[in-house]
Amino acid sequence: MAVAKRATLADVARQAGVAIGTASKALSGAPHVRQETRDKVLAAAESLQYQPSMAASSLKSGRTYSVGLITSDATGRFTVPVILGAERSLATGRMAILFCDAHDDPVRELHWVQRMLARRVDGFIITSHRSDPRKSLTGMMNVPAVYAFSPSEEDDDVSVVPDDRQGGRLAGEHLLEVGRRRIAYVGGPQSYDASHLRGDGLVDALSAVGLELVTAPLFVEWSENAGRQAARALLRRDADIDGVFCASDQIARGVSEEFQHHGVAVPAEVSIVGFDDWDVMTLATQPALTSVSTNLDRVGEVAATRLTQLIAGVPVTPGIERVPCDIVIRDSSI
Repeated sequence: MAVAKRATLADVARQAGVAIGTASKALSGAPHVRQETRDKVLAAAESLQYQPSMAASSLKSGRTYSVGLITSDATGRFTVPVILGAERSLATGRMAILFCDAHDDPVRELHWVQRMLARRVDGFIITSHRSDPRKSLTGMMNVPAVYAFSPSEEDDDVSVVPDDRQGGRLAGEHLLEVGRRRIAYVGGPQSYDASHLRGDGLVDALSAVGLELVTAPLFVEWSENAGRQAARALLRRDADIDGVFCASDQIARGVSEEFQHHGVAVPAEVSIVGFDDWDVMTLATQPALTSVSTNLDRVGEVAATRLTQLIAGVPVTPGIERVPCDIVIRDSSI
């Protein structure tokens, strides 16, 4: 039985109609290749079942075409979308991911950094289940690192996070669009930056039309029960509220259920908007919860793109890059 001839890089380039050097750059994920060209090369490689020799590529470039991805919470609802987005982006450059869960343990985290450096990874993506700034690990690495969702405390590092303030502004603008004018805010714990940024965004939207919060903001735990307690506190204030923005979907579900328990119709009398677009909460809430999506998969994609650029020697502006949020409108607000 004849063995099929293995496709070469020249075969891929010929089928895609590009030079061999261009095909090589497109397959390696190198920058400065037009997306249309990259797509043609990738399609040709798939059609020909082309498999590059990673050993040869490593010897030539000094790279291993692998990235270390360290998280503190491998099964968390915040980190999983970030990881999937990063994987999707890195796969286009034929890069492998070495994945480790530090279980929120700094000692274990350091251990995995050292183990991955011993395996000569080309760079790191570091993420966590908390959106607050975290201690930098870059100083103990000899390769680039990008922080996703949980930004580094160091201004010289590259971090990619959701734009919490812009998301809060989206929530406020939506409530105004549906005719609400007496709007309250229920944030998470005051120790979290996200609680303040999301509330600031709401205030930005209200200020743009000459309005203020109808009552002082409340700050509670990230839970449904805390949302119920907040709803009772708002009702006691007798502020004639017609809209509530909550800093998480869990809080928003509690607020919605407690309002309805006290005879306040949602959304006929009060529109409610949550944050995170966690379908476990948004779709289980009745009526279904309008929520701000943090686009965490996009956060992961952008973080992986920035890491690929750093590995390739392309300058990347240090600091925090904020990925825009979207709002998903459901029955709780209209």
